[in-house]
Amino acid sequence: MDSSSLEQTLQDGKLFRQVNCLIVAHLRDNNLSQAASAVASATMTPLNVEAPPNRLIELVAKGLAVEKDEKLRGVPSNSLYESNTLIPVAAYGSIPVPRAAAVDFRSDLSVLKSSILTGKGKKKLSIHLYYEISAVQDTKGSSKNFPKHETRHLSEHKNIARCARFSPDGRFVATGSADTSIKLFEVAKIKQMMLPDSRDGPVRPVIRTFYDHIQPINDLDFHPQNTVLISGGKDHTIKFFDFSKATAKRAFRVIQDTHNVRSISFHPSGDFLLAGTDHQIAHLYDVNTFQCYLSANVPEIGVNGAINQVRYSSTGSMYVTASKDGAIRLWDGVSANCVRSIVGAHGTAEATSANFTKDQRFVLSCGKDSTVKLWEVGSGRLVKQYLGATHTQLRCQAVFNDTEEFVLSIDEPSNEIAIWDALTAEKVARWPSNHIGAPRWIEHSPAEAAFITCGTDRSVRFWKEIL
Repeated sequence: MDSSSLEQTLQDGKLFRQVNCLIVAHLRDNNLSQAASAVASATMTPLNVEAPPNRLIELVAKGLAVEKDEKLRGVPSNSLYESNTLIPVAAYGSIPVPRAAAVDFRSDLSVLKSSILTGKGKKKLSIHLYYEISAVQDTKGSSKNFPKHETRHLSEHKNIARCARFSPDGRFVATGSADTSIKLFEVAKIKQMMLPDSRDGPVRPVIRTFYDHIQPINDLDFHPQNTVLISGGKDHTIKFFDFSKATAKRAFRVIQDTHNVRSISFHPSGDFLLAGTDHQIAHLYDVNTFQCYLSANVPEIGVNGAINQVRYSSTGSMYVTASKDGAIRLWDGVSANCVRSIVGAHGTAEATSANFTKDQRFVLSCGKDSTVKLWEVGSGRLVKQYLGATHTQLRCQAVFNDTEEFVLSIDEPSNEIAIWDALTAEKVARWPSNHIGAPRWIEHSPAEAAFITCGTDRSVRFWKEIL
């Protein structure tokens, strides 16, 4: 990225933050405190931010007046984001329309209780409501069947394929390796490659390869709006890559951390990111200034508290850490205070992954004690356990599919992918991974029935539902 583009990116980030401040101040000053708190929490904006009275209304009125004047003079109305930022016209990062799911988040709890207790009707249950009432009766035998998938070897790194991440819109997926390289795939080209008779000849799904780390890569993430991919590595760095430019091989920005960067996660606004490192506390970075912040309210964490994974919730109001000491910790996304510690979530074994459900009410965790567990955020209560897969060696992941109807993880001894019904916790499938040796990472697309596995055999495989 040239200096002018970088400067524009920084200016855009500051503009977004100014807009957020004005919105929060406007809602607060008009006694819409609940709405103000929600926006402040989601955008990491201080609730007590200062702004002149009615400033937002004044600016909107002026903008509308200018727009009206330009229309009268025949001046075209050009969007700021069509030419000056990294967002292409194709609307990278736009949230895809979710697939129809058997999970209905709007169901009424009282109706569900009645339906469960009487056995009447076949109402579709939302995950969070089902978890609340599933203890009422045994649900085994009501598990769904996981659809059949086909798989294809995509590519090989020169060393272990260590991690993978899909873009928010599901259009891209990136993999990182112990060989210090990053490969970026276009999902549409992967699907084209998987067609039985492609008329266009050989398809190359790898559209970018980046080289800028000097030690293995631990984690990846995509900016929620811009065509920027970040990577965290054992070389204590977080690197920013602009994948809109075909010739870019090196990072255009670098954050130098003080520790091995084990995990990274963008805030949904794109203005902040979290780094989980060998340090016991997640490092919060302002993307525009690179200023690093640490929580001032930290529970007592032992020397073995290095963070294996950190992930923001869908709104950024919370984040979760999975640590080597076996604990799952929940943190306020605005104050960075620890609001709940689930000590010994995986006994004395490492907690290797943790992710929020879309509604932020539950966290799915995985550990080297060979368990996958679902926790209620509000109480810290264990809600479900998904058993029957052994993972004691690798930094194993457990993930939901895109509709949150199923949970996927790895069984190391058998080299299989284990799949459970998320609601009944019953194991519904075991598939050979087709890797030589157990997969090291599994990541599901947020947009469709597709996932990716990375192996100690250096290979990357793509899986998609057979339609």
